[in-house]
Amino acid sequence: MSLIGQKIDNLKAELPNQVKLVAVSKTKPTQAIEEAYAAGQRIFGENKVQELCQKFELLPKDIEWHMIGHLQSNKVKYIAPFVSLIHGVDSFSLLKEINKQGKKNKRKIPVLLQFHIAQEETKFGFSYQEIEELFISTTPSSFENIEFYGVMGMATFTNNESLIRTEFKLLHSYFTNLKSTIFKDFENFKEISMGMSGDYKYAIEAGSTMIRIGSTIFGNR
Repeated sequence: MSLIGQKIDNLKAELPNQVKLVAVSKTKPTQAIEEAYAAGQRIFGENKVQELCQKFELLPKDIEWHMIGHLQSNKVKYIAPFVSLIHGVDSFSLLKEINKQGKKNKRKIPVLLQFHIAQEETKFGFSYQEIEELFISTTPSSFENIEFYGVMGMATFTNNESLIRTEFKLLHSYFTNLKSTIFKDFENFKEISMGMSGDYKYAIEAGSTMIRIGSTIFGNR
């Protein structure tokens, strides 16, 4: 088994059963993805639309491709036919475009609502209030070609473990509130995508169901 394969096996051995591993393959060559695939990994995350489309064409079709980066509305059409999950839905205009492209492709596109939980202003995401206000004026079911799968967020990039834990707990509380109110009738609304190579253990403690791991598997970029 390759080194990448060994790293995946080691990671999966320590993950609780309910936690899915998204192997973040952005900037990595197809050979590295093939090594991970040979070890049984099937979920891969990319943050650039052009790179995601190129890899989709070249690699096995049973791969689940996740769009994990900031997504511009004018790029949705390129990934709409095949993307398995869009993690970073951070605006009403993006929701509308995903719904439009889902209709064109005769499919429901799965998405996660991204929340801004970090202290850095550079990170994207809704506030909880924005989501509440959005779904007062329009119901989730009005987006007929979107499947709402849950929430996503990124903690502050810091060595302050207490802050990271607090931010992940905040995202979990957002999920719990939404699950019991706005999305109470949505059975697929069950994912919390939080945790990366440097903080995924804290994320799992806080209830993450999906971690996005790049450098721990593929090495530093």
